[in-house]
Amino acid sequence: MPQPPSAKRVDHARTHHGDTVNDPYFWLRDADNPDTIAYLKAENEFTKDSTDHLDGLRKTIFGEIKNRTQETDLSVPSRKGDWWYYTRTEEGKQYGIHCRVAATGDTPPRLGDGAALPGEEVLLDGNALAEGHDFFSLGVFDLSCDANVLAYGVDFAGNERFTLRFKDLRSGEDLPDVVEGVFYGGAWSAAGDYFFYTTVDEAWRPDRVWRHRIGSSEEDEMVYEEADERFWTGIELSRSEEYLFCESHSKITSEIRYLSAAEPTGEFRVFGEGRRPGVEVSVDHQGGRFLVLHNDGAENFALGWTTVDDTSTLRPLLEHRDDTRLESVSAFARHVVVHLRRDGLTGIRILPTSGADRDITFDEPIYSVHPASNPDYHTRMLRLSYQSLVSPESVYDYDIAGDELLLRKRKPVLGDFDPSHYEQRREWATAADGTKVPISMMYRAGATPDGTAPCLLYGYGSYETSIDPYFSIARLSLVDRGAVFAIAHIRGGGEMGRSWYDNGKLLAKKNTFTDFVDCADHMVKSGWSSADKLVARGGSAGGLLMGAMLNLAPERFAGVCAEVPFVDALNTILDPTLPLTVIEWDEWGDPLHNADVYEYMKSYTPYENIANVDYPPILAVTSLNDTRVGFHEPAKWIARLRRDAHGGPFLLKTEMEAGHGGRSGRYDAWEEESFNLAWILERMDAA
Repeated sequence: MPQPPSAKRVDHARTHHGDTVNDPYFWLRDADNPDTIAYLKAENEFTKDSTDHLDGLRKTIFGEIKNRTQETDLSVPSRKGDWWYYTRTEEGKQYGIHCRVAATGDTPPRLGDGAALPGEEVLLDGNALAEGHDFFSLGVFDLSCDANVLAYGVDFAGNERFTLRFKDLRSGEDLPDVVEGVFYGGAWSAAGDYFFYTTVDEAWRPDRVWRHRIGSSEEDEMVYEEADERFWTGIELSRSEEYLFCESHSKITSEIRYLSAAEPTGEFRVFGEGRRPGVEVSVDHQGGRFLVLHNDGAENFALGWTTVDDTSTLRPLLEHRDDTRLESVSAFARHVVVHLRRDGLTGIRILPTSGADRDITFDEPIYSVHPASNPDYHTRMLRLSYQSLVSPESVYDYDIAGDELLLRKRKPVLGDFDPSHYEQRREWATAADGTKVPISMMYRAGATPDGTAPCLLYGYGSYETSIDPYFSIARLSLVDRGAVFAIAHIRGGGEMGRSWYDNGKLLAKKNTFTDFVDCADHMVKSGWSSADKLVARGGSAGGLLMGAMLNLAPERFAGVCAEVPFVDALNTILDPTLPLTVIEWDEWGDPLHNADVYEYMKSYTPYENIANVDYPPILAVTSLNDTRVGFHEPAKWIARLRRDAHGGPFLLKTEMEAGHGGRSGRYDAWEEESFNLAWILERMDAA
C-alpha cells in the first residue's frame, strides 16, 4: 500500500478573544515556498498511486461522456441589431469559437449538424488564443454598440486577472490598446469611444471603475473607488444602451450610480436614496422609466419604478409576496421579464406594456428555467433556457404577442439516451427543528426504494445560491450504474426564498450542516439509499458543508468528495489581508471583532473540529491558482485529518495550472470529472 506524505509541523500560534490556538500547518499558505510545492506534488503522487487501479474505469467514464456529447456543436444564435451571435465547438478542440452572421428576419438560422454557418464571421477563437498555454479563460466579452469593436479579456493562469484587449472587427486586427490586471465585466459608451472596466485591490476585491479612451495613450481615469471594504463594485450598460450603471454591493446592501451612455465623461449620479444598510437594489432602464427591484420592507423583494428624471419617488409595479421570491428583472422596449421562484421552483413572468401579466408554465414536477441570452432591447421574443434532472437543456423563444413557446434546440445527447429511462421526484426531509427540506432526486426508471441503491447526495447551502435541478451528461454514468442522484436544498441557499437563506447564515449557519445530515438520514430511512453506500459531494462553500457535516456525522457516509473546499473558514475569515475576507463578514459574521461570532465559527469550522474517530474515505480536489478558496485550506485539512482522525484514506489532488473552476479545457474537465466519478463509484461499491 502506498504511504501518504507527512506534512511537517511548524508552530504558529494565533490569539483572538483570549483564545490561543496553534496552527502547525500554517506554512502551507505560502505558494512561493519550495517546500509547499514539493508537498503538493508528493500528495498528487500519493493520490495517483492510491487510485491507479481505477484507471480503466476512468477511461470508460471519459469515453461515455465523450460518446454522448456532440463535439461539433452550435449554440442557438442570439439576435442583436443586424447580427446573429453564437458559439460553436469543434471535435477535438478544447474551447469555444465565438462567431456571428448577418441577420435576416426574426427566426434564428438553421443549426444543421453544428458546423460553421454560411457567411460566418469568427470574432474570437478560444483555441487559437489558448495555444501554448496550459490554462485559458475568457473574461470580458463585450461588443461596442455599433458592433464594430470587441472588448475581450484573457487569463492564462486561473487567477481571474485578465489582460483586456480590443479587436476591430472590420479589419480583424487587435487595436494597440492593452490594459493589464482587469476583472470581469465592462461597459461601452454609446458612441464606442470609451470603455469602462474594473480592477481589484490587494485583497482581490473589485474596488475601482476606470474609463479608457479607445486609441488614446493617456492614462485611464478612475471614475469611482469603493472605499468600504465590505463592498465590491462593477459597471454595466443597460440593454437599451442609454445608461451606464456603476454598482456597489455588499452581501446585504446596494448602491447604484447612473450616467447617460451618450455622455461618458460626465459625473455619475446616485440613484434614489443611495446606500441604506440592509436595502438591496437592482435597476434596469425602459423608455422614460427605471425599473427597480428592491427589498425595502419586502423580504422576498418587490418591483417598482421611477421616472428617469426623479429617481427618489418609487412607484409599485409588483408587490411583495411571502411565497414568491423575485430574483431579477429585465427590461425590453415592449415588455418586462421577471425571474422568480415559488415552492422551490423557478419561473418566468411577462409584464407586457399592454395586456395582462402572464406566467410561462411547464409540465414536469421539478425543473429549472431562466432567461437566456437576450441582448436586443427591441426584441419581440424572449429567449429562455429550460432543463430538469432528466431533460437536457432546451432553448426556447417565447413569442410574447402570440403567447407561444418555440423550441429552438434541445441539447443533443448521443448514443442510446432516452429521457423515459429515467425518473425524477421531490422528497421532503424533516429537519431537527421541524423544517421541511426539499430534496430533488434522479434515478433509473423502475427503481424502487428498497434500501439497496447507492446514492450521491450533493449540497451547497450558502450565499442564497440555489442548486436548481439541472441536467448532466456526466451524471448518466453514475445513474446508469444503479446510483440515485440527489440534491439537498438546504438552508443557506435560496431555493425557498430569502428567509431560507437568512436561516442558514451568520449565527444560524449550523442549520446548513444539520439539514444536510437530516437529508442523508431521510434518503436512508425512505429506502432511496443504502445505509453503507451513501456518498456526499460539495464544492467551495459546499466543501465547507462537507467538512462540517463530517465532523457531525462521519459514520453516515461511505465517502466524501470535496472540491475546492472552504474548510479553514475561521482562520480565513479572521485574516482581512486574504482575498475577499471582509466582504464575507456579512455572510459568516466577523470573528475578528466579535467574540460570539468567533466562538460560533470555531465550533463548526471543519479544520478546527476534526475528532479522534473514524472518518470515511475523503477526496479533496483543489487548484494552486484559486483566488477564492486558497489551495492551503484542503491541504491543511487533509494533513490534520491524517494526524487526528482514523479511517480514510484521505486524498488530496491539486491542479497545478488552474483556478477555482478547475481545468479550463472541456476535455480536461471531462477527465477531471471522470476521475471524481470513478472514485465516487468505488466508494459506493458500484465500480
